Amino acid sequence: MHRMLSTAAIAMALLATGGSRAFAAPESMIPADYSLVWADEFDKDGLPDDSKWAYDTEHNRGGWFNNEKQYYADHRAENARVDNGNLIIEARADAAAIANLPDWGKQQYSSARLRTLGKASWTYGAVEVRAKLPCGVGTWPAIWMLADDKQTPWPDSGEIDIMEHVGYDPGKVHFSLHTKNANFILHTESTAAKTVATACTEMHRYQLRWTPTLIIMGVDDQRGFSLKRPSLKRADWPFDGPFHLLLNIAIGGDWGGVKGISPDAFPARMEVDYVRVYQKPGS
Repeated sequence: MHRMLSTAAIAMALLATGGSRAFAAPESMIPADYSLVWADEFDKDGLPDDSKWAYDTEHNRGGWFNNEKQYYADHRAENARVDNGNLIIEARADAAAIANLPDWGKQQYSSARLRTLGKASWTYGAVEVRAKLPCGVGTWPAIWMLADDKQTPWPDSGEIDIMEHVGYDPGKVHFSLHTKNANFILHTESTAAKTVATACTEMHRYQLRWTPTLIIMGVDDQRGFSLKRPSLKRADWPFDGPFHLLLNIAIGGDWGGVKGISPDAFPARMEVDYVRVYQKPGS
């Protein structure tokens, strides 16, 4: 399992190699006064822990959003499992194997969409997910958050995209927020991107810091996105209630499928070393 170097250790390494200010240690995205409140270290092989994760399958029969092409499986080890200390979310081109499942919607690809809805949710704090991404053309992995509020329609309820990546543009990691007034349908979403050249060959730490007035996202303690609360209107800032986490690989769709879906992409894996959530005591 990955262990972070302390700031002091990084500083000593810089001194040892003649490091300059250009290589100064980054500021931690996890504030020092925050405490770990929830985590999955994926240290037990088998299916994901049912006490922490649920499977989102509700749109299999009718088809998923954004014209995506995947079927999201429920408790199917081929698509979601813990192996050797990592969660594996795997998308597969295996229509024949899923065709007899009761909610199959004629999709040609299977995958998994795990979420903590009904298990755990948070208002404010910091999230860190250490993961390696798939890069096949047609893949669309994401680490993100949605509001628990099911009475308010999307995007009014808000969406926090800690990491999105489309396989036809490898190594470009996207961070976005969606609200009633700022969303991708209107082409007004708050978004930014950062190049992570080894996103598909190495583990990286995808991070969120979320307060009542500010959302920051980044990779490996390097900021890639920040937005101050623009107003007190819920249409501008719905991020003041409980949100849950989601991990998934979508296939194709309006963004992920812009350049088609390559047969060579499968099986496509997102490997997750850990998921950790922190909050400031008393918040």
